[in-house]
Amino acid sequence: MIEKTFTALNGQFVTPADALTEKLRSVKAIVFDWDGVFNDGIKTEAGSSSFSEVDSMGTNLLRFGLWLQHGGQLPVAAVITGVTNTLADTLVGREHFHACYSQAKHKVDVLAHLLEKHNLEPKEVAFFFDDALDLSVAEVVGVRIMIRRQANPLFTNYVIENGLADYITGSQSGQFAVREGCELILGLLGQFETVMAERLRYKPVYDQYYQQRQAIEPTYWTVGPAGPERKNT
Repeated sequence: MIEKTFTALNGQFVTPADALTEKLRSVKAIVFDWDGVFNDGIKTEAGSSSFSEVDSMGTNLLRFGLWLQHGGQLPVAAVITGVTNTLADTLVGREHFHACYSQAKHKVDVLAHLLEKHNLEPKEVAFFFDDALDLSVAEVVGVRIMIRRQANPLFTNYVIENGLADYITGSQSGQFAVREGCELILGLLGQFETVMAERLRYKPVYDQYYQQRQAIEPTYWTVGPAGPERKNT
């Protein structure tokens, strides 16, 4: 049922749905690229790019679902972006992600920093990505959700042929594809109905999750030649 729902959106299972579900059971962290993932990649004159409340809610529901999946253990959430973007910092702060890394040119090294901080393994990470700068991470993590963009067919073929994605969204970049990926994961894990029911009730289960989430103090990093350096916020 879940597979049919998402293939009807033109979503593409590079990894069969059953095998992807098994991989998802190990996920304890969610990492997002920014440009082209939360938005269409178009910049303002100040170099900023936006996010939507639709995608933001998707990340929260997914974190709640993973919290339920792992018995009240809050999943790690982070943004790793190749540039500096004030709205990425805004989302990370407002939603109490664990970290935001800016100016990350070789992202797999930054991933290693995040994993060491939180005692995680690459197979425990689900990664949302869209372009060439992200492939070093996609090569090593457990679950890869690629955001579709019709304009790069050769890149998409390269990703598929080299086994660098598990699912390619039906929604294109800038069309709430993050929300699609979040709901896909919840659906495959069998958590979507529970997440919605508990969010509707709010107390006591969702409220317990929310209090844990709000207690997270995000860290902000700028990646330089010597590696990530903590930013003052």
